[in-house]
Amino acid sequence: MMRWPAISTLFWAVLAGVLLWPVFNWGVLHAIWGADLEACRAARGVGACWGVIAEKHRLLLFGRYPFAEQWRALLATLLILSLFGLAAWRRYQQPRFIGVGLVGILLAVGLMHGGVFGLASVPTKLWGGLPLTLLVSLGGTLLAFPLAILLAVGRRSRLPLVRSLCAAYIELIRGVPLISLLFMAAFLFPLMLPAHWRPDILPRVIVTIAAFAAAYLAEVIRGGLQAVPPGQLAAAQALGMRTWQALAFVVLPQALRAALPALVNSFVGIFKDSSLISIVSLHELTGALSLSLGGDADWRSFYLEGYLFIAFIYWICCFSLSRAARRLEQRLGSSRSTAPA
Repeated sequence: MMRWPAISTLFWAVLAGVLLWPVFNWGVLHAIWGADLEACRAARGVGACWGVIAEKHRLLLFGRYPFAEQWRALLATLLILSLFGLAAWRRYQQPRFIGVGLVGILLAVGLMHGGVFGLASVPTKLWGGLPLTLLVSLGGTLLAFPLAILLAVGRRSRLPLVRSLCAAYIELIRGVPLISLLFMAAFLFPLMLPAHWRPDILPRVIVTIAAFAAAYLAEVIRGGLQAVPPGQLAAAQALGMRTWQALAFVVLPQALRAALPALVNSFVGIFKDSSLISIVSLHELTGALSLSLGGDADWRSFYLEGYLFIAFIYWICCFSLSRAARRLEQRLGSSRSTAPA
């Protein structure tokens, strides 16, 4: 006799097949894969036109970056992705490799900007596509994380002034949309400074995203700190550690391990929030799609395929980050379970 779990599984499998078959039929079986405009127009409504990706892939991936210099953008992208891959490898998840990662990021920025080693200088307003998305999200994360730790620790401080300032910052930033902060960073903040002191728009945007993300990360880290028994801090101080040493080497490692799933969720959110920078004329992946199809009347009607392609890139990156964090979480859990009591 068939049991209920088997019946439920069979039902959902059949339902998924019924719902997904038209998508598979449209996206694969009757799809046009070559950059053939006439074939794409003939297949409209019947099959997907992936030829738009073949035709516009360089604009989609690199935006307005100079065509002759796009090898630099490609190399920078591969370098950043390689650093992510090494960070997911257990052998390189150690503090001594942090310097290697920072050097790699600086090298990627140098490749994109140029002006050194005989490379032509490319202003940041011409950066775009996937490398810009990776650099903005990575830069925002690296700046936000230490600030979030300070805010989380400060909100638990015994000093009323420090605790109030940290709480006020977190509540203020969390109550304001990121779009409004980006507008202020792009258009309002420069008006407050002399012309020769105004930083480039890309650093302003990265700092804004970092300041915004830090408020959310701080609450995640504060939740992890609350999960650490108070006796851990007292025991470390009893062993002769100063308060900052006990926090850095005893309390924070346990708090970050407890908060790891929520931290990864926040990092994924930072990566996806990078798509909002298109409103300040920085053409990351989604902005590059509008740039590549908005001015081309022939391919303009195939926006859906372009958005699906970009969504697939976002999914690959977010899924890879989640899997790497899952492996780290399992390793930390196993090391904790095998540690002597």
